[in-house]
Formats: sequence, structure tokens, C-alpha cells
Amino acid sequence: MDKKKPGPKGGPRLGEKIVQGYIIGRNKTVVPPDEVEQLAAYGMKTTEIADWFGVNEQTLTYNFKDIILKGRTKMKMSLRVAMYKNAIDSNNTTMQIWLSKNHLGMSDTPLDGDANAPLPWNEDSEEEVIEYDEEDLNEEDSE
Repeated sequence: MDKKKPGPKGGPRLGEKIVQGYIIGRNKTVVPPDEVEQLAAYGMKTTEIADWFGVNEQTLTYNFKDIILKGRTKMKMSLRVAMYKNAIDSNNTTMQIWLSKNHLGMSDTPLDGDANAPLPWNEDSEEEVIEYDEEDLNEEDSE
């Protein structure tokens, strides 16, 4: 057998690697849970993770549901931390506005405009005020 050096002038060398993980699927594929979590934390879809390991998506979901959820939660936490740091530490006004709208419920348009203002009260009204007695109201009901 001709031994070649790895690198640009030689061919690649093959080796062996021992992988620890769950044995899943009909092909008895070994899938390390820490790699599944890391790929989910990178934002990969379940279909993409299943394709990466060469297993069925339903098989992956059945065996790693909690681990995938944990990875996706890590991704969301990392994004929130990065957004907060970008808004506060870097003084990014756009990010501060976005966070205030989404997390503090602020808005560009105020809710208390003319539509919510009380109706004006006019004391100098020249209209005649009609007063009803309780008897007058009872007579109208009986008719």
C-alpha cells in the first residue's frame, strides 16, 4: 500500500474515531446528544440536524426532543443577551427603540389622542333644560 502524506501534495489520510452517543434508527447510527444540542443552538432546523446525522427526522425528534428544545432555548438566550449588550453597551439607538417597543410595550403613536379625550363641557349653553318628575315618567310609560 502506498502511503501518502496529508496535505496539498498528498491525499487525505483516513483514521478512526470513537463516538459516544445514543444508538438510534434502523441503521444503528450513533448520535452524540451534545452535538445535537450544539446544532440546535446554532439555529439549525430539526430536518437539517437529522440530515446531518443521516437519520429520519421523526426518529431524531423522538429521541432528542428535550435536548433540541434546550439547544433552541440557548440560542434565544444568546440572542437576547447580544441584543441587550448591543443596545446598552454600544448605545445602539435603533436596538434600544426596538427593545422598548417589544419588551416595554411602548409605541410610536400615543394611545391618548383626540379619540380618547373627554367631551367638552359647556356651561354657557342657551338651550332649555327640561326637567322631568318621576310622575311624568310614569305617565309616559303607561300610555
